[in-house]
Amino acid sequence: MPLTHITLRTGKTEAYRQAIFDSLHQAMHTCFDVPADNQFATMTECDAVHFRYSASYLGVERSDDLVIIQITANNTRSVAQKKALYRQIVEQLGHSPGIRPADVFINLLEVDRANWSLGQGEAQYA
Repeated sequence: MPLTHITLRTGKTEAYRQAIFDSLHQAMHTCFDVPADNQFATMTECDAVHFRYSASYLGVERSDDLVIIQITANNTRSVAQKKALYRQIVEQLGHSPGIRPADVFINLLEVDRANWSLGQGEAQYA
């Protein structure tokens, strides 16, 4: 049950933004076995003054096309699954909408299964 938050600079087309949603979900479906109907994601677009990043931190040459992806997920995946997810996200986003690997920043937050309520005030995974 991932919850995904995506942040990018303003100015991209609707098709570009939808391609990000679709590519991320496909990667999570492939690597984390997320069901096809399990899609919970938000996107925030920021003006340049509200979007700061290090253009070359750790030797990665980023551009203004940087996309910051934060995924909150259950703490049930192995390191190998996480690495596969990161690679798959970069591959999917490279294919559609055409984001360079250096412009994909991913942060995975892991939580206990009891930390979710998907509606009705219930802890469905607890």
